[in-house]
Amino acid sequence: MTPLEAVKVMAEADLLVSESEVVAAIGRVAREITLELKESNPLVLCVMNGGLIFGGQLLTQLNFPLEVGYIHATRYGHETRGDTLDWIVKPKAELQGRTVLLLDDILDEGITLAAIAEYCRQQGASAVLMAALIEKLHLRKVTPGMHADFCGIEVGDRFLFGYGLDYKGYWRNAPGIYAVRGK
Repeated sequence: MTPLEAVKVMAEADLLVSESEVVAAIGRVAREITLELKESNPLVLCVMNGGLIFGGQLLTQLNFPLEVGYIHATRYGHETRGDTLDWIVKPKAELQGRTVLLLDDILDEGITLAAIAEYCRQQGASAVLMAALIEKLHLRKVTPGMHADFCGIEVGDRFLFGYGLDYKGYWRNAPGIYAVRGK
């Protein structure tokens, strides 16, 4: 995709969730996480690259002791589909006996998040929770009934970008949640 094509995608996109609605959802998720995890000394792992914007804004609202790290595993690269999980960076922190909170931009089918959660459990995490800015509502979850423990916004089954979600490598920086026209 070229920058000119990316501009066209944005010009034709449907705004589904405004920036102010996203900010309010992140605040609500922060309050929910605080209530549940404030005394657990969690290790919070941001799933790169998608979770970067959500994680950055969420973490400043979690006013309790925690440690932060990141993990980078992807199935997509700059594509819109992918089957093989590619581990780029595994967590550096010790997971044994820890409560781990995974932060990601979206829970779609859940394949990537489920694999990361399973890795954390295999490394001895005592609990693994997931927080997603967006959760798509459909029946294609890797595990039937799978949901994020903390969810900012639920949306229909469209191809989304903005606030960390990308379209072919572009528009993670878009100030809201957009759907690609026709997808």
